[in-house]
Amino acid sequence: MDRSKQIIRTSVVGIVTNALLAGFKALVGLLAHSVAIVLDAVNNLSDALSSVITIIGTKLSVKPADRKHPFGYGRVEYFTAIIISVIVLTTGVTSLVESVKKIIDPVQPEYSTVTLIVIIAAIVTKVVLGLYVRGRGKKLESDALIASGSDALFDAIITLATLISAGVMLIWNVSLDGYLGALISLVIIKAGFEMLSSPINQLLGARVSPELIHQIKEEVTAMEGVQGVFDIILHGYGPNLTIGSLHISVPDTMNAYRIHGLTREITETMLARHGIVMTVGIYANATGDSKSAQLQNTVIKTLAGEEHITQVHAFYYNEAENRISIDVVPDLSITDDQAFIQHLTEQLAPVLSGRQISITIDHNYSD
Repeated sequence: MDRSKQIIRTSVVGIVTNALLAGFKALVGLLAHSVAIVLDAVNNLSDALSSVITIIGTKLSVKPADRKHPFGYGRVEYFTAIIISVIVLTTGVTSLVESVKKIIDPVQPEYSTVTLIVIIAAIVTKVVLGLYVRGRGKKLESDALIASGSDALFDAIITLATLISAGVMLIWNVSLDGYLGALISLVIIKAGFEMLSSPINQLLGARVSPELIHQIKEEVTAMEGVQGVFDIILHGYGPNLTIGSLHISVPDTMNAYRIHGLTREITETMLARHGIVMTVGIYANATGDSKSAQLQNTVIKTLAGEEHITQVHAFYYNEAENRISIDVVPDLSITDDQAFIQHLTEQLAPVLSGRQISITIDHNYSD
């Protein structure tokens, strides 16, 4: 079963569970002539909304690419997670408001045996459901399922807090309802913001995990003819599709046919192993005792002695124009690229015998 079907199946479990719980509460409420329990049953039906949103978002996210959206609709999952996280935040804020009201104007809760049975059943059901849905969400890397499962757990925690405070009131005649509710509400609000951060960061372009970058470098470097891997940039279009690019350095003696085969091998490997549609650029390393190779060694050796440089690559000597170009990756302490280029140009000038130098500042988007 593919990932989207597993997410939908898990969400259906959430809908069915909430529907059964709502039916149970409604039946008990009607038999006990309790309007509060009947209204709580209606609330359980609304709790199924997060699962419905997850299903809709998942179905939309697997729509095939079209002319308007050539990379597909995978990012819809992030919007789904944002909506559910907002629902969790709303729950927390609403609970906080009600808790503050109880602090200002305490009311002694009244529970019958029937009410206690319904509350305990609701707590157990919500805890089991929340743990199951959130666990599946972590396994399937679905922010929407994680948020939906957390929503169910928070419902259980709020209900449990109400039950505990009622017990304290009945035994010691001390009202903790509002204070305990406010504390839990603040925890829920904090968790809601944390749940929001993951999908929002994905939409904003979060840095890819260092483990994935390291693995890509290892796999590509291991291919015959590759002498270095640079400039890895990855853009996520949902959990199932990533668009990216990288550069490799190869000997300048490698012919175009071999380079073609090498880049094809890289793109096929990246798609098969990581689901990445990768574009590959080429840097040619000067070899032998050519003038280009001698200049390359001189430039790299000079720059290697400079502070704040983490990487030097993409050396190219245009003999016709008597111009050298090279890419430099500085550390994070460098904030003025132009001033740094000017400094490096001045350091290279004495060893380049009047040749022009073009330095490009690259930034580390992955490591």
